[in-house]
Amino acid sequence: MAISKGKVITVTSVKGGTGKTTTLLNLAGIYSLMGKKVLVVDFDLYTGAIAASLNVEITNDIYKLVDDLMNNRFDYIEKYVLSYSENIHVLASPKDPRYASKISSKYLKIILTRAAMKYDIVLVDTNHALDEKNLVTLDNSDEIVYVINNDPIDLKNMKTIVSIYKDLDKKNYKIVLNESFDKSRNYFNKYDIKNIIKDNIDYIIPSTFYIKNIDKYVLDAEILTLNKQIRNTHKKEIKNFENLAKNLLKEESKVKE
Repeated sequence: MAISKGKVITVTSVKGGTGKTTTLLNLAGIYSLMGKKVLVVDFDLYTGAIAASLNVEITNDIYKLVDDLMNNRFDYIEKYVLSYSENIHVLASPKDPRYASKISSKYLKIILTRAAMKYDIVLVDTNHALDEKNLVTLDNSDEIVYVINNDPIDLKNMKTIVSIYKDLDKKNYKIVLNESFDKSRNYFNKYDIKNIIKDNIDYIIPSTFYIKNIDKYVLDAEILTLNKQIRNTHKKEIKNFENLAKNLLKEESKVKE
């Protein structure tokens, strides 16, 4: 009998300030509406923002999990996760960032493997550095989502990543252009962007999804795609998130209204 394994999806970027974490949380919201059991893993180990964004009190974290693995005290991954909602759980980055350097990259694969055995979806948040920890994470991801902005530096960096992936014949990634994060960033049209990065844009988060009072939602620890008012006023944009979420799973899951 085959053991069921969840999907590991890493959401990353090629520089900071692209709206990567917000995009990841929006996907978590969509998957929870699909009835999926979701674990959000914060591998942005030094400056992780998942627990803070969701107002989740850190009573356990990745460092504690790794320390228990190193000392043969690990029991089950659920012991280390924090609950945001019934369907969305969090594995937080170290509460004290000084412990981040003590986490060996060899344990990250173990964490993702254990998580995928217990959850339908494992959404991994990372920083944009191509260090050993992130490379291990990317190598152990079923799908990778790059969130980029309409910004010259962002596009040049994305071109480099595309070139590396083509050399490696790596195809399990999607490029998401986030136009909602900063509406003033409109230097290039879509044709220009495609020519610069030498690849297609798979999905666009349009400028119409710009939320003027987004700080209020962050302070209230609300995921945008779960907010009923936003779902009603931004139906087209929410549908786009749903299409991305389904495409990453390669299945036609129904979203509950």
